[in-house]
Amino acid sequence: MKILVIGGGGREHGLVWKLGQDASVEKIWCAPGNGGIAGEAECVAVDVGDVPGLVGLAEKIKPDLTVVGPELPLVNGLVDAFSERRWAVVGPNKNAAQLEGSKIFAKEFLQRHSIPTADLYGAHDSAGGAYGALCAVDWPVVIKADGLCAGKGVFVAPNPDAATDFIERVMEKNELGDGGKRVMLEEALEGEELSFILLTDGERYAPLVPTRDHKRALDNNQGPNTGGMGAYSSDELLPADLRRTIEKTIVEPTMKGLAADGIRYQGFLYVGLMLTKNGPKVLEFNCRLGDPETQAILARVDFDLAEILADAAGGRLMPEKMKWKAGASACVVMASGGYPGKFETGKEIRGLAEAARVADVKVLHAGTKRVGESIVTSGGRVLGVTATANNLNVALQKAYEAVEKIQFEGMHYRKDIGKPQQQSTAVGD
Repeated sequence: MKILVIGGGGREHGLVWKLGQDASVEKIWCAPGNGGIAGEAECVAVDVGDVPGLVGLAEKIKPDLTVVGPELPLVNGLVDAFSERRWAVVGPNKNAAQLEGSKIFAKEFLQRHSIPTADLYGAHDSAGGAYGALCAVDWPVVIKADGLCAGKGVFVAPNPDAATDFIERVMEKNELGDGGKRVMLEEALEGEELSFILLTDGERYAPLVPTRDHKRALDNNQGPNTGGMGAYSSDELLPADLRRTIEKTIVEPTMKGLAADGIRYQGFLYVGLMLTKNGPKVLEFNCRLGDPETQAILARVDFDLAEILADAAGGRLMPEKMKWKAGASACVVMASGGYPGKFETGKEIRGLAEAARVADVKVLHAGTKRVGESIVTSGGRVLGVTATANNLNVALQKAYEAVEKIQFEGMHYRKDIGKPQQQSTAVGD
């Protein structure tokens, strides 16, 4: 099998790494890839949002299967273009991808199908309307930009001044571009977050192992929201009774709701949950694998990933084929100084070979590129140091042992990945 992976982050390096272990895989391309992926696949410089460019690439290389990593090509209709040509591809079409592409679309879907979620105060397409609505909300209030905002479109506002500032930046100063043209205000939920990710062929679905990520930039859930500073997976995250509740009250109504709305959903569906005192509620949908949750999930894969993904693309998913390693996994993200705000790039990364020698560790690259014989930083999130073990504590020890062998100027990482957190007001995105 020849496979094209679309994307260039840590999630895509994880996919390339795991697919490359399958005996059925002969060749992997990655567009655009990164400095780490380049050592394991052929990288091709095509922008992930460029649907015609990606179609042209596929016409040239003729992959047997394409796996889409990030959300932008899905929202832009890449799967529609591939499906029209009868090319096997893993991912939802443009209509289905609105679940992530528009938070207002997703909220209306949840309400229409009576799926537990935060109460909606209102959606607004003008800053004036949003300012006026602040008079009738409970504090704190969650403000969500409607469109894709690279993890920066959700804010928990503790008071009117903070809410007004965020709305002004998003809707009047246009700091998030088109993604911030509309906003919605919703109830702030309290509890623990859980990522429930499943794979579906449009009819059957299979949950992946449970994961939890850490969104805040700093230890103890402090600092600004990020795309994710680390994640871990262990079966203890999801007791059998909680799994049954999530499937009965959220997953099955979601699948039935999609069918009722005439939406055939194929690919990965990420259900971001808040485990509240009143039961699990949906924070958000993502129409792809999470990042860095993917790194923790793939470390526990004990099946032929290429075969399973080809089955999903072909409408013949067999969930019973998906076996998972017992124990736990952990991924610690190493980020550039200043992330998620302004940061510098081009910093040489040292110690990668030493980190790779730590047993049961894989260093997955996110924001890196090759310059001559060196690997340098090229993004906010730089590396995802991922480890597996029989239990979570040992997995974390291994991950941090490898982290300590890596150096680049300005690097920062959380030191409390996988540790119990204080109850948080979770925001998704």
